[in-house]
Amino acid sequence: MAMDKEQIMEAANKSVKGKLSKRDLLKTYIIYQLGCELSNSYERLQSLVFCASMIPAVKKLYKGDEEAQKEALRRHLVFFNTEGTVGSAIQGVALAMEEEKSNGAEIGDASITSIKTGLMGPMAGIGDSIIWAALMPIILSLFIPMARNGSGFAGVAPVIIYTAITMYASWLLLNNSYKLGKSSIITLLQGGQMKQLIYAANVLGMMMMGALSASYVTISTPWEISTSAGVDIVIQNILDDIFKGLLPLAAVFGIYLFMVKKGPRYGLILGTIVLISIVGAFLGIL
Repeated sequence: MAMDKEQIMEAANKSVKGKLSKRDLLKTYIIYQLGCELSNSYERLQSLVFCASMIPAVKKLYKGDEEAQKEALRRHLVFFNTEGTVGSAIQGVALAMEEEKSNGAEIGDASITSIKTGLMGPMAGIGDSIIWAALMPIILSLFIPMARNGSGFAGVAPVIIYTAITMYASWLLLNNSYKLGKSSIITLLQGGQMKQLIYAANVLGMMMMGALSASYVTISTPWEISTSAGVDIVIQNILDDIFKGLLPLAAVFGIYLFMVKKGPRYGLILGTIVLISIVGAFLGIL
């Protein structure tokens, strides 16, 4: 009995699917993770390491066709920049599309580039919200008290834990996005759960930053005012009655507002803090 068109296409897909092995995915993963934050160029940012990471897969997918290999590498040299950990999901999508293209699917160069470009921003937003605004503050908050007590382990533990978590998450994202293709990322971005997860991560991250600021930003004033009645008024006691930790809170919000208005000019911020501290100590108010 003759097969209909859909059965023929399904059989063809099964026969050509899965050119890339776990080892091929591992090569791509290792190259990208080792260089995604180190190889940035002013012109194309992460495209250099992204292209380099695709070389093993491209050579296997387009084996014997040097022109197709060159075209594939050229399209992966287009500007690319996203958050390193979550950005591995885009790698998986790109690998899946390259595999489909090598199998004869009608996928143009512009389609692969457009998918990558369209996912850069959303995946960067997810990664920054979860990795940098939530995960990193939590890890640091666990070991800062130990570091203050002189523990050398607290200086290396955050790096080890952060690296282990992000590398594992990145590997899972690469594998799953490769297996499911571009539909997996689109479904993920369109789902309401992801928005809720990002919002929760932002709230948790801000709570941790607030706790760290309250614990480790210490500002007080020894300033006292003597009245004609011979009573000394301690300014710090008045501030504590108004709001406990008012001076540290004012300093944190002042720095935050400056960064919002002027940008992250860290040298100027640190210099201003040092100058205010010296002047305040000289005048006896800090």
